[in-house]
Amino acid sequence: MDETSELTRRILEEFGTITVVGLSSDPTKAAHSVPAAMQAYGWRIIPVNPHAEQLLDEVVYRRLADIPEPVDVVNVFRPSAEAADVAWQAAEVGAKALWLQLGISSDDARRIAADAGMLYVEDRCLAVERARHAVHRAA
Repeated sequence: MDETSELTRRILEEFGTITVVGLSSDPTKAAHSVPAAMQAYGWRIIPVNPHAEQLLDEVVYRRLADIPEPVDVVNVFRPSAEAADVAWQAAEVGAKALWLQLGISSDDARRIAADAGMLYVEDRCLAVERARHAVHRAA
């Protein structure tokens, strides 16, 4: 198994809460269906979206800094050009891991995550990796 596969498995097994920056209210978008699938498999989802009050039956926060509890994994559903800003925010709140979804990559976000000691994954889908590793959370 390659290094990224080991890392994705580790993140999925170690962390039970995923904070999703850019969680969409549109159920036809991956930015909604992927977090919904992860929730169905037992992960707690904390949505971050400046335009919604509640998504996936969870309170929505405007920014990572607004979340009133420790942040473990930050899953990013924003364009690659915004990934570095999200990485800075994740570093500021002491996130343990930064995961950029499939199609999203950023050298700057990678560097920020490394400097902050965060685990880092880019251009991988949470739901695909969950299925590939057959990881489930206890309900």
